Amino acid sequence: MFNLKTTPQIRELPPQDTTGLQMTEIPMTCWDRQKVRRRLKAPDGVELLLALPTGTVLQPGTVLDIQKGRAYQVVAALEEVLVYQPENLTEAMKFAHFIGNQHRDIDFTPEGILVLSDVGLEARLKKLGFQVFADHRPYSARPISEYAHG
Repeated sequence: MFNLKTTPQIRELPPQDTTGLQMTEIPMTCWDRQKVRRRLKAPDGVELLLALPTGTVLQPGTVLDIQKGRAYQVVAALEEVLVYQPENLTEAMKFAHFIGNQHRDIDFTPEGILVLSDVGLEARLKKLGFQVFADHRPYSARPISEYAHG
């Protein structure tokens, strides 16, 4: 009587080899990458139902599914970040040490060191003499709540 089309759940990640496959990128923020049980709509309209095991870590580059010769791959979405461009290794280490003491992750890129933007953090960094600026860039590290020792 009813013709309900069901989308199969993705309970495990497929092989990560994408050789010969067309790619569809799925932009995800660091917060989105924590949510491994949810419904996603890819940019091409394909619906993906994530039902991955607790503890699964989605990183940029992770293939979520492969359908009809197309791989659906996570990419880091643009996020509001603070950018620091150290002039030398010592400056980079001082910056990284301060950010680590704030229990935040950083993302090292060729264009600079990124940390998720926060008005209070930006004020503290500038007060300490770090020349940071706000920007929207892909951010690959974990969100603030994901900090853990060990």
